[in-house]
Amino acid sequence: MSRSLRRLASGAAATVLAVLSTATAPSAHAETAAAVNLATNPGFEIPTLPLADWGSVPGWHCAPGEAVTTTAARTGSAALAVTPATGDSTGECTQYLAVRPNTTYTYAAWVRGSYVFLGATGTGHDVAPDWTPGTGDGWQRLSTTFTTGADASSVKLYLHGWYGQGAFAADDVTVDGPAPDPARATWNAPTTDKAVFITIDDGWARTPEAAQLIADRQVPVTAFPLPMPQGFEPDYFKKVTAVASSSVQDHSVSHRDLTTLTPAEQQAEICDARDAAAARYGTVPTIFRPPYFAWNDDTLRAAANCGMKYLLTATADYSWGASNVYHGGALQPGDVILLHFTDTLASDLRRALADAAAAGLHPAGLTDYLR
Repeated sequence: MSRSLRRLASGAAATVLAVLSTATAPSAHAETAAAVNLATNPGFEIPTLPLADWGSVPGWHCAPGEAVTTTAARTGSAALAVTPATGDSTGECTQYLAVRPNTTYTYAAWVRGSYVFLGATGTGHDVAPDWTPGTGDGWQRLSTTFTTGADASSVKLYLHGWYGQGAFAADDVTVDGPAPDPARATWNAPTTDKAVFITIDDGWARTPEAAQLIADRQVPVTAFPLPMPQGFEPDYFKKVTAVASSSVQDHSVSHRDLTTLTPAEQQAEICDARDAAAARYGTVPTIFRPPYFAWNDDTLRAAANCGMKYLLTATADYSWGASNVYHGGALQPGDVILLHFTDTLASDLRRALADAAAAGLHPAGLTDYLR
């Protein structure tokens, strides 16, 4: 991160810390919650996200080279158009949706083409897809309703054509159901245990010295790498999170100030970063760190729609030679220490660990405390 971005991050942190310190737990699920469209990028109107390094429409994951947007839309300016790369491909595009257990949802989309299918998997029950043998020259609405099982927390939505049937298009997706409670905003992990939490952001500098220090000292690390540096060197982030109770979490796709984006754009940023981490590391993030610590109520709702339970900032910053404890004084139980993947990470981490030890504290894993 450049010095100018560091200054922006510092300023954003100062403006939100007072709010975070008084954040409260989300309310209990409301059975009468209003139904909303929970789909990410439902009209395929959001352009490719900055720093994205995979070839899908934001919010949707299709085989490389098969998915494009087109101005031949049903409504708006874009639709999903998929031409299967080979006769052995259906051109499937998918999206993961955070859901409540034991809850009914209706998934629908307008499609065009021959033998187009729409459905959901991972619901906890068998769900029959809706499909059409052909729509002629127009658009046709497909729809299916499913009820999630007792253990369901996410489902996979899909759209696809059929073998050897050529291109298909989709537009105006809807997923109707109760919205999840907003993510909880917090700057620490409240506990009486003598624990602090090491978090490391971004991923642009990946030094072997820092990775070796983490391994030698057996430091549980919560990493928030962006998708692009994940793609450059995915094994590095596996190595730095190999210690028990470590994890890779969500930091958005493009590291933009989310408060400058629409709710739909915020959801695409968070959900696509979630999916990139889940695909590479095998576990689905549940903690979101907003770039520059900048967030608003839309961020809390977007994060929840992507399955995030917590929006997390930090109580201390030890990046780039700093030793800033925002609440003043020494580190305390439950403090979250912010670091960055930089050339100074090893020395920054040594300093943070020394201050934690001087306060009688030890590093612990966030996911053991923020559940």
